[in-house]
Amino acid sequence: MYESIRVFGKLPTQPHVSICLMFADKTLHSCDQPLDAHHARIISSTIKRPDVSGDSGEWTPIQCADGSVVGLLGLGNRKDLSADIIRSAFGKVLKRLLKLEVQDVLVSFPNELFASLNAKTVGIALGEGIGLANWKYLTFKKKKSEDAPIGELSLSLVSNIDPDDLIEATKKGVALAASANVARTLAATPPNVATTKYIAEYALQLAEACGNLKCKVIKGPALKKARFVGLEHVGKASENPPCMIELVYTPTSKFTKTIVLIGKTISYDTGGLSIKTREGMRGMKYDKCGGMAVLGAMHAISRMKPGVRVVGLLPTAENSISNNALRVDDILQYPNGVSVEVTNTDAEGRLVLADALIYGSKEFAPSAVIDVATLTGGVVVGLGKTFAGYWCADAVLREQIEHSSSVTGERVWRLPMHDDYREMMKAKQADLWNSAPTRDAHPIQGAAFLCNFIDSKIPWAHIDIAGVADIDHDKAPFCSGPTGFGTRLLTHIVEQWK
Repeated sequence: MYESIRVFGKLPTQPHVSICLMFADKTLHSCDQPLDAHHARIISSTIKRPDVSGDSGEWTPIQCADGSVVGLLGLGNRKDLSADIIRSAFGKVLKRLLKLEVQDVLVSFPNELFASLNAKTVGIALGEGIGLANWKYLTFKKKKSEDAPIGELSLSLVSNIDPDDLIEATKKGVALAASANVARTLAATPPNVATTKYIAEYALQLAEACGNLKCKVIKGPALKKARFVGLEHVGKASENPPCMIELVYTPTSKFTKTIVLIGKTISYDTGGLSIKTREGMRGMKYDKCGGMAVLGAMHAISRMKPGVRVVGLLPTAENSISNNALRVDDILQYPNGVSVEVTNTDAEGRLVLADALIYGSKEFAPSAVIDVATLTGGVVVGLGKTFAGYWCADAVLREQIEHSSSVTGERVWRLPMHDDYREMMKAKQADLWNSAPTRDAHPIQGAAFLCNFIDSKIPWAHIDIAGVADIDHDKAPFCSGPTGFGTRLLTHIVEQWK
């Protein structure tokens, strides 16, 4: 699914593009000297041109006499080399390859590249960069654009250092990108298509296709019986009924740990009776991006086969308007005994996440719970579109999240939690209100609300991806649209679970 990139360790036999990697010092590496000699020293002469700098992501194509193309790909200063730079640089390369309409690409890796990064890190970043760049949502386009995804690409890698490790790592990077692209495609699917039923059916089909996932959809009378009061009330105004989607991966070997991943899945958010403005409503199909990240992570986890049980929960609803809609002043009584006074029907995501936190904690005795949600505009004001905000009181879980963030390039920034913030959420006529009557600490309010629905003994993290779930302009390796943020982060956390 979504993989059209094949990775090899052999030289291609068809006409191809050869990519030579270059640092800002503009040195021709020994691995590229035979290719340079074959093409009458055209590579070494091109490197000397003043317009060629070797800056990160710079692409200089050289048309050779035999009709083939050699591309110089800049990686910047040696000392600054990172997985992020490789991911971004190869993402830019893929866009160039789309225009060249090639199917076979050869990349040679100089030994110097591995002075600071190992073959696994380089390979995964390379595969992710090309795989993430090879995506665009064109389902409803009559005429496909010139940068439509490549139908088939053979990527051949040549290296003197750990070539097998490099090849396997690149394959893994491509696979991880494919899982993120699953999340991106669903996130981009419009709300008249990606209804609650559509998402549930997709999850069922995904589980069947993967073979080692089990999927259950709790809906209708069963939803009410399970006392998912947030889902029931948030979703009751829509003709698309709410549901709880449960995906479970169980390792074949004996396991001792269970990780619960929860993703907010609001298929569309009008704001309910606290209706959004026209501009505020634009892009609200992305309010399901937390759930799509979890769905993408479960797709990846089914293939990576970690040694822990993983449960993915997608509380799924459409926040709409009708004479049956959730009202401001309504009070909801949750099965853990906590009552919630509704002050804003546009603060609905935390109401359905509360259902999943209670259910996941009770049913699966988890070693940790991580929820991902496009929850607040406040986190975008605070951190922009560079970092996701996260809250976590457990030092071990924090360490794992931040390590995985540094590896995957899906950046997180820890925000504070204090009893004063919890006090802010206490209501006058119920235990809590879903939105405090102040804009103070706006992104923290969501976390301060949610912590009331999970046992304090269970390590828990809340990640607010409202600012990073989509971008409005191309930034390699991503095009404008959803980023699939969280898919690779969650997968790495689970894979490296201590």
